[in-house]
Amino acid sequence: MTETALIERIAARGDGVTGDGRHVAGAVPGDRIGPDGAIIPGPNRADPVCRHFGKCGGCQLQHVAEAALADFVRDRVAGALAAQQVRAGEIAPAQLSPPQSRRRAALTALKAGKQVAIGFNAAQSNQIVDMRECPLLHPDLFALVAPVRALLGTIAPQRRPVKVKMQMLDQGVELILEGVKAEGLDAAMALQDFAGAHALARLAVDQGDGLETLWQPEPPTVRFGDISVEVPPFAFLQATAAGQAALVAAVRDAIGDAAAVADLFAGVGTFALSVQPGRKVYAAEGARDAIAALTGAANRAGALVATEHRDLFRRPLVPAELNRFGAIILDPPRAGAEEQVKQLAGSAAPVVAYVSCNPASFARDAKMLVAGGYTLDWVRPVGQFRWSTHVELAARFSRA
Repeated sequence: MTETALIERIAARGDGVTGDGRHVAGAVPGDRIGPDGAIIPGPNRADPVCRHFGKCGGCQLQHVAEAALADFVRDRVAGALAAQQVRAGEIAPAQLSPPQSRRRAALTALKAGKQVAIGFNAAQSNQIVDMRECPLLHPDLFALVAPVRALLGTIAPQRRPVKVKMQMLDQGVELILEGVKAEGLDAAMALQDFAGAHALARLAVDQGDGLETLWQPEPPTVRFGDISVEVPPFAFLQATAAGQAALVAAVRDAIGDAAAVADLFAGVGTFALSVQPGRKVYAAEGARDAIAALTGAANRAGALVATEHRDLFRRPLVPAELNRFGAIILDPPRAGAEEQVKQLAGSAAPVVAYVSCNPASFARDAKMLVAGGYTLDWVRPVGQFRWSTHVELAARFSRA
C-alpha cells in the first residue's frame, strides 16, 4: 500500500500542514497527501462559494468546512499562547460571522482604456480581481460595486489605482474615493447626483489635496448601545455587526459590575459607549478625530464618559493612574500594546479585558501580564473576517 501523509492543521497563512511539518497549499485537516504530492480530499473540505476564490486575496479558506474553519480560528489563538508558554483557563469555541455580513471594505480600482476593474487584490499580488460577486460583503455594499465601476469610467485616471472605501453607517453606505480627478462644476454635480441616486450617507473624494466631503445630507452616525456617534470619514469600526456584538458581550462579561472602567485605544467608542450605562468610563485614544467624535457623542448624551486625547504608545497610563479603575479595557492595533501592558503588569487593576486582532501580539502581551501576576481566565476567539486567516479575540485577565 502506498503511504500517504495526513494533513493535521492549517497554518497561519492558510496552508495545510502534515505531522512532519510539510506545508501543502489548498489542503485542509483530514486530507491526505499522496507520494506524488496530490491532495486526496478528506471530510473537512467545502465547495468554494465564489467564482473568484483562488485568485482574489479577500478569502483564503473558502475550501474549508464550517467546523474546521471554526477550529482553525480557535487553534490560531491556542497556538500563539502555547508559543509564549501562556496557559488560559479556557479557550472557547470560535464565533464566526455569517456570509454577506462584512460592513466595511477597502477595494482598489484601475482604469485601462474604457475598462475599469474594481475589487480586492489577488493573493500576494497588486493585480486587481475584478469583482463580479462577493459572498463576504453586505449586500448593500456589493450593490454599489457595479455603479462605482461605471462612475470611475468617467473620473478615474488612466492606469493609476483608485482606492474605493465603503462602510455601512446608520444612514446608509459611506463611499470614499481616493485618487480620482473630478474637476469642475459638472464633475462635482455628477458626483452629487450619484450620491443622491444611491442614497449614500456620505460621499467624499481625495483628488490629491486631502479629503473633501461632497455629499452628506445629515451627520453620518453609528450607534453603540443607546448613543449615536457622528463618525469621521471611514472611521474604524468592527468589520461585522455580529463580530462587534460578540466582542462587546465578551468585554461586558470580563469587566462585570466594575463601577469605574478605563477604555484604552477607545477609537470612536465601540466599547466605552456600549458598557457605560451604570458606571463611569474614562476613554483614551491617540487619533484626534476619533476621540473628538467620542467626546461629542458622550457630551450630547450626558453619559459619564471622560475622554482624553492621549498617545498610549508614548505616554501610557502608569500604575498610579490604572489603580483608580475596577477594570481596564484594552483594544490596541495589530502591533499590540507593549508599553501600556508593561505599566498594567505593574499595576493593581483587578481585571483587564483585552480585545485583539492579532493572536501573536496578544500572546506576547499576555505573557507580560501573567509574569506580572495576572491570570488569563478565558479567551473567546472571533472570526469576523470569514474565510480569512485574520483572527480576533477577547480575553479576561484577573488578579487574585
